[in-house]
Amino acid sequence: EVSTEDPETAFSTLANREDLNPEEGSIYHCLYQFTRNEKLTETNKLLCDVCTQRHCGPKKNMKSEKYIYTNAKKQMLISLVPPVLTLHLKRFQHAGFNLRKVNRHIKFPEVIDLAPFCTVKCKNVAEGNTKVLYSLYGVVEHSGTMRSGHYTAYAKMRSMNNHLSDLVIRGQSPQALETEPVKGQWFHISDTHVQAVSASKVLSSQAYLLFYERLL
Repeated sequence: EVSTEDPETAFSTLANREDLNPEEGSIYHCLYQFTRNEKLTETNKLLCDVCTQRHCGPKKNMKSEKYIYTNAKKQMLISLVPPVLTLHLKRFQHAGFNLRKVNRHIKFPEVIDLAPFCTVKCKNVAEGNTKVLYSLYGVVEHSGTMRSGHYTAYAKMRSMNNHLSDLVIRGQSPQALETEPVKGQWFHISDTHVQAVSASKVLSSQAYLLFYERLL
């Protein structure tokens, strides 16, 4: 979706990104890099319809269209925060003509704040809120290589989140909820084997998929 925004707010976020100072090798650093401000120049210039019409006149009067490209800035930010946040980590990289699995540990928290990655005009965040908090409830981990391996999961057994149900079913945005992780017991699931584990065990896993539920 391309929209015309006030230049003063087009690249503004709910919380100051520069105050984040994310640690390299963390999920915050991944999100920071994914939503960074990019300059489009040279062969990446943006086709500008306004510039083209200004230079050549209305298209209906143009015998031969000459498109005008211009330098631009691009930034991908979240405009509508989801009830359930799913983060999919890229666990492969190119090694010549082959793909190689990335086994590096990426740090991720039990509670994550999406505000530094949301547009200042985020549609379903209450006015004045500068935090968009999510609590971790599931992790998928892969062991092995690109050719073979095994998937296991960590899941938190917790009480029902009525506020999350309201958000999913009725679209009602939370106003003031808990800001701490949802209490519950973590379990490690591998095929038919299920074992209770600590939160520290979960946070030390090599996550492939992360699942968070909205708190605030």
